[in-house]
Amino acid sequence: MTGPFRFAVRVKPAARRDSVGGRWAEDALIVAVQAPAVDGKANEAVRRALAKAFGIRRRDVTIVTGERGRDKLVELVGATDPATRLTELLA
Repeated sequence: MTGPFRFAVRVKPAARRDSVGGRWAEDALIVAVQAPAVDGKANEAVRRALAKAFGIRRRDVTIVTGERGRDKLVELVGATDPATRLTELLA
């Protein structure tokens, strides 16, 4: 277990399927979710997708900034070696 880990995310709402992986701009992780960007549904789907990708609970994923936009800063708590996992997902 490690302390909080923050990184940038670019969200693609209303995608055909949920997926986590790829690089947006310089170092933002792409997260595509089926949920529409309405009433916080996409944000909840992003939290769920990142929790699954990093092997943590959904409540351990926090959207720090960007609740109302596609570009977000997220924070993970309790992930094992999140920097290595992020590098794998960005590739």
